[in-house]
Amino acid sequence: KIGDGKIFVYPLEQAVRIRTGESGPEAL
Repeated sequence: KIGDGKIFVYPLEQAVRIRTGESGPEAL
């Protein structure tokens, strides 16, 4: 499930960063 985890974790990180208010180029 490591391969599937990578696809799931990426959007999950995006959601977490949006919740913390770090969305946008600053998050990168």
